[in-house]
Amino acid sequence: MTNFLPINKEDMKERGWEQLDFVIVSGDAYVDHPSFGTAVIGRVLESRGYKVGIIAQPEWENNEAYKVLGKPRLGFLITSGNIDSMVNHYTTAKKKRSDDLYSPGGKGGYRPDRATIVYSAKVRELYSDVPIILGGLEASLRRFAHYDYWSNKVRRSILLDSKADLVVYGMGERQIIEIAEALDSGIPAKEVTFIKGTVYKTKDRDRAYEALFLPHYDEILESKKKYAESFMMQYNNMDSIVGKPLVESYKNYYVVQNPPPEPMPQMELDDVYSLPYMRTYHPIYEKMGGIPAIKEVKFSLISNRGCFGNCSFCAITFHQGRVVQPRSHRSILAEAKKIVWDPEFKGYIHDVGGPTANFRHAACEKQVKHGVCVDRQCLYPKPCSQLKIDHTDYLKLLRNLRQLPNVKKVFIRSGLRYDYLVHDNNDEFFRELCEHHISGQLKVAPEHISPKVLEKMGKPQREVYDKFTKKYHKINEKLGMKQFLVPYLMSSHPGSDLKEAIELAEYLRDLGHMPEQVQDFYPTPGTLSTCMYYTELDPRTMEPVYVPKSAHEKAMQRALIQYRKPQNYNLVFEALKKAGREDLIGFDKRCLIRPRQMTNINKPNKPTDKGKKVIENRGAKKRTNTKPKGRKS
Repeated sequence: MTNFLPINKEDMKERGWEQLDFVIVSGDAYVDHPSFGTAVIGRVLESRGYKVGIIAQPEWENNEAYKVLGKPRLGFLITSGNIDSMVNHYTTAKKKRSDDLYSPGGKGGYRPDRATIVYSAKVRELYSDVPIILGGLEASLRRFAHYDYWSNKVRRSILLDSKADLVVYGMGERQIIEIAEALDSGIPAKEVTFIKGTVYKTKDRDRAYEALFLPHYDEILESKKKYAESFMMQYNNMDSIVGKPLVESYKNYYVVQNPPPEPMPQMELDDVYSLPYMRTYHPIYEKMGGIPAIKEVKFSLISNRGCFGNCSFCAITFHQGRVVQPRSHRSILAEAKKIVWDPEFKGYIHDVGGPTANFRHAACEKQVKHGVCVDRQCLYPKPCSQLKIDHTDYLKLLRNLRQLPNVKKVFIRSGLRYDYLVHDNNDEFFRELCEHHISGQLKVAPEHISPKVLEKMGKPQREVYDKFTKKYHKINEKLGMKQFLVPYLMSSHPGSDLKEAIELAEYLRDLGHMPEQVQDFYPTPGTLSTCMYYTELDPRTMEPVYVPKSAHEKAMQRALIQYRKPQNYNLVFEALKKAGREDLIGFDKRCLIRPRQMTNINKPNKPTDKGKKVIENRGAKKRTNTKPKGRKS
């Protein structure tokens, strides 16, 4: 018998089990590691004495695939896996992906589109009397009516489309234990309506006590303004202290969201990470090439949950919330002491972080006692006067990890909030970050530099990033280290037209930086930015927002950020002409591209008086065999 949770009847027999209490159906392959939600929920239930098995990536149209573990006593727990199935399957341009890091050999095709709905509908067909509870990111962010980018329409709550009984939103360890205890005590699933962090459906309007009623589903279908109002009500009720129950009305049902659960106490969070995970994928995948997703996390450490950064395009606020929950040093070091003796460990801890690596405590005391502020953010447009800016605890943790046997280097690869770090008056962490925790380059995310776009993103102004870069280079210079700064940038975010895209291109020109990768804005459920994308309104103010939606304009904006790439020449030329910025087409060092030479590429012009041949440029060839002074190639 292996120590993995059962995946078939033979595993159950080895444990002496006739019937399971819960069966987890997941869109991911089975990886028994605390970075995978399926493993966490399974191990948490197991620790409370429940019998749990896993059906990973079933052949979704095959009835027998859902019967391999038999009928569970208490319920089916269904998730699309660690990643939204639609994001997993499609690029921002809605092109089908061929790979899947959470599947055997990294190959796609092991899960359906809208996996949570497909699995749930099939289980309901086969086991009509067994409770179905949904969880994971896909279900959590679709718990109310939501704009669906892939179909370009507003879909109903996933609770209704899936025919499930409950949705667990956020990180679900506490909720799943309460649900298990309720079901185990004999309470019918339809009566489990009292657990924080869950969503249920009812025909009784009065079941939700002191609730706020969102606009009716029909209203948000007809009015984008109503959609924006509904989203903002949801967004402002994501705190366990100030959050109210929310009700969304449909023709035949009310979908009710209970308030979020209280943040997990540190001891309780530590217990979750101390469970007996195998820390790798199930051996059945070995002959299939393994599961690539384990590579990045196997030798990484999760140190916190939650984020008070509030980027508009991020769903963390809607999923984990704004209150940071850190693990103790003791818990993290205990986990680290396990991985440093792994035969495959090469001396490098790949990451120590979470949603934001350098957040290790709640933003302020008020947030702990009275809940998060509804009308203001912690870091935007500038740090709140009550914000606690302190890296002492994180630095102490990193120092302890560096002292462990077999450890050569401890890296930080999770996102660092540079706008938090730069305001720390104590440079000790910044210096040790550069000296010990990066390898040649540090990646941070200014995302853009236009004030208009940054305001919609909820990101600080360009001057904050400039201040950070100067400090970073100054510290590296003092250390005698030559290390680079790599900015993550986003194109086509709401608020960005060609003017703002060109402004960013000019900034990169002056910086002398050419990004290797650019992220197009991806409208996924649960973010302020997606609400802006769909409604073309800023839900915070109800003011109109310009939104680039056509594939061609998005391509132009992306090309402008990488204007030096020859294959982008035609798009950049078109964008500059359309924006009336022909002043950036020329031979001056401030120009982004050179003019087109209206000659035949196969028939070069006559030699110039200097004997040079000028050839046509179509975005892929040099225009001349010399380059103007000061111009970078």
